[in-house]
Formats: sequence, C-alpha cells, structure tokens
Amino acid sequence: MRTTQLLRFDYVRPDGRLPEPHDADFTAPLQVEPHELVTWAGRWYLVAYVAAPGSWQIFRVDRIHPRPPTGACFPRRQLPEPDVARYVMTSWDRGDTPARWQCCGTALVDLPPDPVARWAPGGSVVEHVSPHQTRLTVGAWSWAGIAGLLATFDADITVLGPSELVDACRTLARRYSRATSADATTRYRPSGVSTGPWHGSA
Repeated sequence: MRTTQLLRFDYVRPDGRLPEPHDADFTAPLQVEPHELVTWAGRWYLVAYVAAPGSWQIFRVDRIHPRPPTGACFPRRQLPEPDVARYVMTSWDRGDTPARWQCCGTALVDLPPDPVARWAPGGSVVEHVSPHQTRLTVGAWSWAGIAGLLATFDADITVLGPSELVDACRTLARRYSRATSADATTRYRPSGVSTGPWHGSA
C-alpha cells in the first residue's frame, strides 16, 4: 500500500447487504492497518493487521464498504509471511463466498485447510473443521465436474450434499471401477504390441 493510514470500513454480508444495528450479525466498523492488496482467482484481497484482536486478517475487497478516511498513520509491520500471495492463497479464512455456478456442493475433505485453500478453484469456500479436516463448498457446470474436482485432492471425502452430488460420486466410482477391472484392461490391446516377454539383441 502506498500510504500508511488506518482504514475504517464496514464488512458487508456475502450477499452484498450491510447489517443494520438491530441485526444479529451486526458489528461495529472495523479499523485496520492495510498492508497489501493481492489478486487471486479473479478477486482482490486486502491483507491487513487488526489491532483488536491483534491479528492479521484477509478481507475480500468487494465486501469492503469504506468509511471516511481516518487520517491517522501507522508504522508498517513485518508481514506474516514473506510471500504475501502465497499467504492469501493458503489462508482458508479470507472471506470467500460461493461463486455462482449451475451446480454447487459441499464435502468434508480429510486434509488441513491450508492445502485445500491453496488448490481449491476460485470461488470455492474453505472452512476449518479440525487440523486434519476441511469443509469445502465448490461449484462447477455439472455434478460430475464437482465429483472430479473433489477427487483431485487425493484424500478421503465425505459428501455432505446435495443428493445430486452424492449420485454423481457414485456414478464416477462405478465408472472408475469398470475402467480398472480385469475385463476392461484385457479388452483393449493396441495392435502391434506384443504381450510376451521382450528379447533385446546383444
């Protein structure tokens, strides 16, 4: 950031609405020390230090509703990680909301949230469940597409819903089972390829 002035803003809901004082999720305007802006997966993120509670946080820029400038300055701090882009990509709590897809499903992934956040497609929502398990909400143009994306994490998963995603995972499992069966592997044999032992010339 070019200036070192405190930033004061309201953080709007995922649907873009600003909570009112009588709403259960209403919070007072935030006052933060803005340090870096990072773009990733088509979205802008603000990396800022929040004096209360005294921690680094990541905010979606499109959810920031700015208040009038404070004019107060702050000294720059050492970032929580030298590679700020990697810090954003591997942080699960960055204010993401599900992108608008034709299909959207949720699953538990038996992996820590940091690697899931790093490799989840843009527009996914990564939620911390435990140090070894993450709730992932992801979208695609088809249910089979989501099932395929979940498989790329190479970890055990538990599909939470909807039922269309459960059915797609079952269909994909049956297809993979048929693809790796003994009948399938012997049914296709490229022409001109010998299946016997190879004897090289001395």
